[in-house]
Amino acid sequence: MQKRLIVNHQLLEIMVMRLCHQLIENHGDFSDSVILGLQPRGIYVAQRIQQTLASILGKQVPTGHLDTTFHRDDFRRRDTPLTANATKIDFLIEGKKVILVDDVLYTGRSVRAAMDAMIAYGRPANVELLVLIDRLYTRHLPIQPTYVGRHVNSLQSQRVLVEWQGQDKPEDNIWLITKTDE
Repeated sequence: MQKRLIVNHQLLEIMVMRLCHQLIENHGDFSDSVILGLQPRGIYVAQRIQQTLASILGKQVPTGHLDTTFHRDDFRRRDTPLTANATKIDFLIEGKKVILVDDVLYTGRSVRAAMDAMIAYGRPANVELLVLIDRLYTRHLPIQPTYVGRHVNSLQSQRVLVEWQGQDKPEDNIWLITKTDE
């Protein structure tokens, strides 16, 4: 297995700050906007975005966690059943501008499932997508992010790993992992 660093912790910090400023340009004071992190890994990105926005704006932006397990199109196609994660949305999304947040955009299927799951909590006025990494040329569905940290050309045999400090990792990093035949 080859592991290549594609975004180090300093660059990741800059990317998050840039994404937050882009959000502020489009959402102002966030009075009509909310953030939904996609379970399981998008919640860490959403929390980091929320923390950074709070330091810039001086207020908390409503942020929740959305589980898409039972809305996935591969839910019944797996050998072992998927384990559901918690959905935590303690605010209304009816008529709000919703920013879906995930770490990596790959095929687009998770985002499609998230849009299905989100509708159970109300009909948003607008939905945008923020991802740290957009894996180009891998889409199965016509879904594109509104906000992107970095575009990455990758093969289907590769995967992108986002590591966050505090999760048994010394610092934030994003890796491109290639399986090698040994």
